[in-house]
Amino acid sequence: MGRARPKKQRSAQPQAPSSNPAIASLLEKAQDLIIQCDYPLARKFIERVLLREDGTVSEKNQAREMMGVVLLELGEVDAAKEMFLTLVPPHPSAPSPPPPSAYLYLAQLSDDDPHAALSHYQTAIDALQSQLKGKLVSVDTNTTDRDDDDNESKSNIIRAYLGMVEIWMDPAHDLCFDPGASSTCDTLLSRALEVDPQNLETLQTLASVRLSQEKPEEALQALRTFPSPDASTADSRAHIASLLNVLPIPIRIARAKLLLECSAYADALSLLEGVLATDDTNVEGWYLMGWSWWLVAERRKEGDTSVVQGIGEDGENLEWEDMARDSRDCLETCRMLHSAQAFPDEPLLDHVQELITTLEGLGIQSSPVDEEEGGDTWEDISNNDDGDVEMA
Repeated sequence: MGRARPKKQRSAQPQAPSSNPAIASLLEKAQDLIIQCDYPLARKFIERVLLREDGTVSEKNQAREMMGVVLLELGEVDAAKEMFLTLVPPHPSAPSPPPPSAYLYLAQLSDDDPHAALSHYQTAIDALQSQLKGKLVSVDTNTTDRDDDDNESKSNIIRAYLGMVEIWMDPAHDLCFDPGASSTCDTLLSRALEVDPQNLETLQTLASVRLSQEKPEEALQALRTFPSPDASTADSRAHIASLLNVLPIPIRIARAKLLLECSAYADALSLLEGVLATDDTNVEGWYLMGWSWWLVAERRKEGDTSVVQGIGEDGENLEWEDMARDSRDCLETCRMLHSAQAFPDEPLLDHVQELITTLEGLGIQSSPVDEEEGGDTWEDISNNDDGDVEMA
């Protein structure tokens, strides 16, 4: 620190430090901008690094990988793919060993070639597993950093296995119709569960595979498997909610669909309540909430009293008309948000319209809006005195 001041004072000429900042500083700034989602500006910093001739090989490789990420985020998919290809063999400038992350990106960018995608995923897994084995035999005094790196590597291995399962299950690919597709998915999921037996995304994918295999009981068992709470957690429902609420919303939406396929309506309603608490403008969330209440109301109308189990403290006191009104409230909100956001899923809107028309025919009207509260319709619904949406 004491030597920095004299340098500033005597450099009266060329402002070299500011015009030629360290490569590491440029990369750090670019990384911050990527985190802030300012991809155009991040691109400019990375370009400066790539044009410089004084960077190390490691810094250049880091810059190329960051550029690939930026190009991908900017929608320049082909350019991003070309950039990632410079990081893997047989490209002459590929580092040795190549970064596993480059293979993971290339796998995701190989939609048109499932076999290439599977190969990229497997190469990434092999590289990550080699890294983990290497760390086990190395001496590292900073165990916290090592644990963080290990957890990230394990997480990437699991995502690679799940990515491979998705390829095998995708009906857009011929692999889906391969006689060995089902057993291959089982093998891949077993390997993912060996890395982390209680990983929620792995268990969710397992449930999806079990449903495709027409094994709904095993699917529901997978969806209801959670890491055990620690000794300080007394409320198991709160523990499960806390685990689910940190998952990305698209993962939770997919999970809700699986729960509905398993007829686990109370689980789905509880999960969707968390989704809408996170984002009360989520079109799919309101649609699935309305569809869930519709299915529950239908079962209740047919005399099934077991369907109310687990649906809040007052669930047993609900008549089918109450549930149907809850359904209409959610569906009306979904329809309004679909229009306001110009949501692209037209079949979803068609189904919403169909359900609302049927409810109208049954004499089910929306809950009255409390005009004194004002605000948007979905806010009124989620805060009304009857607790229609929050019944889960």
